[in-house]
Amino acid sequence: MNRDTKTPSYPFASGGWGSLKAVAKILLQEKVPLKDSAILLKQNKPDGFMCVSCSWAKPADTHAFEFCESGAKATAWDTTAKRAPPEFFNRNTVTSLLQWHDHDLEETGRLTAPMRYDTATDKYVEVSWDDAFSEIGRELGSLDPEKVVFYTSGRASLETAYMYQLFARMYGCNNLPDSSNMCHESTSVGLKEAIGVGVGTITLEDFDKTDLMFFFGQNVGTNSPRMLHQLQHARERGVPIITFNPLREPGLVSFANPQSPRDMLTPAETRISTQYHQVKTGGDTAAILGICKAVIEADDDALRHGRPRVIDTAFIDEHTTGFTGFATCVRSTSWEEIEQVSGLGRAALLEAATDYMRANAVMAHYGMGLTQHRLGVQNVRMLCNLLFLRGNVGKPGAGPSPVRGHSNVQGQRTVGVTEKPELAPLDQLAKQFSFEPPRKKGLNTVEAFEAMVKGEVDAVVNLGGNLVRSVPDRSQTEPAWARLRLTVNVATRLNRSHLVHGEVSYILPCLSRIEFHRTPSGEQAVSMEDSTGCMHGSRGVTEPASDKARPEPYIVAGIAKATLGHRSTVNWDVWCDDYSLVRDEITKTYPDIFHDFNSRMWEPGGFHRPIPAQHRQWKTKSGKAEFLVTYSLGEDPDMPDKFPEGLRLMTLRSDSQFNTTLYSLDDRFRGVKGSRMVILMNKVDIEKRNLAEGQKITLQTIADDGIDRRLAGLEIKAYEIPEGCIGGYYPECNVLLPLWHYAKESKVPGAKSIPVRII
Repeated sequence: MNRDTKTPSYPFASGGWGSLKAVAKILLQEKVPLKDSAILLKQNKPDGFMCVSCSWAKPADTHAFEFCESGAKATAWDTTAKRAPPEFFNRNTVTSLLQWHDHDLEETGRLTAPMRYDTATDKYVEVSWDDAFSEIGRELGSLDPEKVVFYTSGRASLETAYMYQLFARMYGCNNLPDSSNMCHESTSVGLKEAIGVGVGTITLEDFDKTDLMFFFGQNVGTNSPRMLHQLQHARERGVPIITFNPLREPGLVSFANPQSPRDMLTPAETRISTQYHQVKTGGDTAAILGICKAVIEADDDALRHGRPRVIDTAFIDEHTTGFTGFATCVRSTSWEEIEQVSGLGRAALLEAATDYMRANAVMAHYGMGLTQHRLGVQNVRMLCNLLFLRGNVGKPGAGPSPVRGHSNVQGQRTVGVTEKPELAPLDQLAKQFSFEPPRKKGLNTVEAFEAMVKGEVDAVVNLGGNLVRSVPDRSQTEPAWARLRLTVNVATRLNRSHLVHGEVSYILPCLSRIEFHRTPSGEQAVSMEDSTGCMHGSRGVTEPASDKARPEPYIVAGIAKATLGHRSTVNWDVWCDDYSLVRDEITKTYPDIFHDFNSRMWEPGGFHRPIPAQHRQWKTKSGKAEFLVTYSLGEDPDMPDKFPEGLRLMTLRSDSQFNTTLYSLDDRFRGVKGSRMVILMNKVDIEKRNLAEGQKITLQTIADDGIDRRLAGLEIKAYEIPEGCIGGYYPECNVLLPLWHYAKESKVPGAKSIPVRII
């Protein structure tokens, strides 16, 4: 454990002047006029728009500036003055654009008109909306629905997502993969098995009642900076925060609040983590099991000596099953094995356990550092085991807290975007819309690309995102994508997925939720769900980037009408004219969640979906919260013992990045400027291999499937990371991630522990 409050690469607190400078820089870079930059004051406010970046909770009592650096960058990206009009595509062939850097492609600005790929000229050319819908409808009508994939990235509104899933099912398939498949599907599976619901149980109110917080594999300073407000307030009242993360991230070390005159005008800052444990990549299950072992050993000792019990026996007896088997597993696991796999000493884990045993209400925050592993579901289940030991689910200030990424990735699942038919209310949809939904399981994201590589997918409709760049195994998946018959991309900016095109390919420019959605019925509002399960309304506040761009509901409706024709029982025109009618149908489909949707969506702080586990109601197979007996202590079964020179690569995002969107090539928190072709490596590993900082290396994946995966031109940067572990940027390192290297139960790609070697 390291208790320093600074990092070698960024010796300042997160937030502060560095954050303000970054916001000013992005506004200047995107040429956002002063009058438009004022819309930031409307961000995450009940009378404004919900951030298009992360999905962190929106408070009822807002700050004057209810946006963070990352959110400001996302807003500037959508409100940019830069444009990519048809003339841009007329000047550039697709072949030439494929040579551009991903950052430069998006930096061209907002798309302004619908475009169709022209084979003869190798260019995208402008087309009318009617012609685009007509041809897309003809193409989809000629294909086998089971060979068509409908992907969505997570930024679409609840209204759009509901329309989209309904269209796909009326068309005839459940192929509805989304970005959750790539990150938090391990949460959806793991929490569902453990507590009966696939989402977290905490709300913002719990931060005022908690006694201790854990962080596992979640970089709050980059991925959800607004959460730092809650962490700062908790620390001010003495709440310990115990962090487990391979890298020392500034946002989890200290924070200077940009809204605090004290923090901005003095050296004041808030120390966030009271304990910071740099667990080995892939060592989370071992670390959590070590804390559990310390708790159970303390309880055994208390039982022997007649002292009060350490574990919550009343909770365990009444509300759980499987404790005896789990406790036996924990007792039989040696401290030596725990230390070796976790990379942490017994003393460090005992220190974390001691604070845990003192606390009455504990919440556990986590991110993709837990979920994107081969045993990602086990990681989530282990975290639940830890919470169960002391009854830390279903009471104020306690519970699991998965911190999700995209601003509505959780919400689109709530309204039916899922490949799993058992998770969608198919009987209700059949009754409501007089059609027979398909019952066959659809394709998730990994399965879609597995089928694509085999030639078993003919078309992909992308509702946002940059799917070609975000998936693993680029050398296998990009050629497969280029062999598709049809690719349709609904987007705000140009990206790689539009250029690695199908035989027939369209780019359809959509409005951002920040922009006015004007229809003959008037200005329309949309809604989304945050990561704490609260639903919020969102109003546009600025003019559209183009008079030819269209709202997402309009685009989904246009494709649906052209494809389904007389088979459709939905009046799509009425829906895309008046979004409140869509919300009325959502209410009918999900009355327990969305009753009085149109009025409740404007409640300050949002309205909360029912989560039975909050009330200790367990919708599991057993009817109780379920302990899991771990089936493997290490998370990396693909690291062969015969390769002692092997390293574990974890992919990372930078502070100038949101998913595949790169706002710049710098990462100020890690001291990286002007390039993302960087590998973070422990000094001991550098010296052991007779390498030098600044040296260029090539990484090769350790695998025995006959495919040579390698990435050259990576510059070594010495960094505080555990020995045997290295870090590299996503999506650049995706080429090293095999498509089959995913979590067993959830198929989330194992991007946080890729076995590689230097060649």
